Amino acid sequence: MIHQGSCHCGRIAFEVEGDIQAAKECNCSICHRLGALRWFTSRDKLRLTTPESDVATYTFGAGKIKHHFCSVCGCAPFAEAAHKGVPMASVNLRCLEGLDLSQVKISQFDGRSL
Repeated sequence: MIHQGSCHCGRIAFEVEGDIQAAKECNCSICHRLGALRWFTSRDKLRLTTPESDVATYTFGAGKIKHHFCSVCGCAPFAEAAHKGVPMASVNLRCLEGLDLSQVKISQFDGRSL
């Protein structure tokens, strides 16, 4: 299934392909503040439908995760990193259109301890 997603103002929009059944609620400093529900997929399953130049990026700590956000509305719809050398995308499920979050199994992830 292909899901449509965006930041609040729509300046960053994307499509992501996959069957969303589960997500992580991370307690790290950034995910907690964003209220993000993270679903992970390979980076090639996510395609921007707006110019990449509209995406702002924030990194912290070891700088391994690129947290992408909109410089206009501040919404952070996805992040990128590599896991065991494989490019991955971490999609904030709260930024997808029409997704019924009550149907997604949410598990806790202790990112604060990393």
